[in-house]
Amino acid sequence: MTKTVLTFGDSNTYGTPPAHARGENRRYGADIRWPQVMQKVLGADWTLIEEGLPGRTTCRADPVMGGHMDGQTGLRIALESHGPIDHLIIMLGTNDCQFHHAASAEQIAGGIAGLLTIARSEAYQTRHAGFEILLIAPPAVLEQGTYRETSWGAHEKSKALASLIADLAAHWGVAFLDAGAHIASSQLDGIHFEAEDHGTLGRAVADKIGAL
Repeated sequence: MTKTVLTFGDSNTYGTPPAHARGENRRYGADIRWPQVMQKVLGADWTLIEEGLPGRTTCRADPVMGGHMDGQTGLRIALESHGPIDHLIIMLGTNDCQFHHAASAEQIAGGIAGLLTIARSEAYQTRHAGFEILLIAPPAVLEQGTYRETSWGAHEKSKALASLIADLAAHWGVAFLDAGAHIASSQLDGIHFEAEDHGTLGRAVADKIGAL
């Protein structure tokens, strides 16, 4: 039986390469992006839906990019425009670490809890006849390179996220993966993943999903 997995995230789920300058609009090819790598490892019995939006946050509008960056709005749209799904993967929190969002690590984890509450709600579980959830903690932000200005204070907040998201996942009884245990953010811009890291993460996620 074919299974469907929805990957919900930001630019690192979309497949944005490390940026040399602000304003770039590039995307890795399908052979590189971690969701596609994951699907290839899982095999032909798995269908992939990619829902990555550069700039997406857990629950916050962006002052420049707009209100649609709020992940709660995006998740509702994704769950109502696709389906049925068997697995939902959420990897968010990096953009929330930007200083202008004025969010602590605990508040960012709270935003992820809001997404989890939406996903586990009776309405969406019924709509999709039930689905499993995997929360992924993104690797720590590096306060250097292209996005150094907006990343002030982001390193310590992002480092604290992994344990908070792990505790959240344990409390709700959903699966958890610490991406930072497998890969690191690029030295070039401090946020995005190098091509080889997409491959590494895709294989790690496939192993996790395949075991659920």
